[in-house]
Amino acid sequence: MKIKEGFVVRKLGTQYVVVALSNEASQLNYLIKLNEIGAFMWEILAKKDTSKEELVKEVLKEYDASEEQVTNDVNEFISILKEKKILKDEK
Repeated sequence: MKIKEGFVVRKLGTQYVVVALSNEASQLNYLIKLNEIGAFMWEILAKKDTSKEELVKEVLKEYDASEEQVTNDVNEFISILKEKKILKDEK
């Protein structure tokens, strides 16, 4: 999985917000706000094609949380990105 081109995350104050840069993406009428862990996962998915398992491992290395909680968070995050058509499912 990887973030589609045309989307980036910007930090606005203490919030992280997904911004659509391309014409196609800018037609979308929703706003996605991310917490710190969501922004961390976004950066990983924006850089390279990553599996769910790889994403869970990266989050576990960075944050003090249980594997079960991280797996649930990753699954929810991926589900939202797929629903909003922001994620390319390559892996």
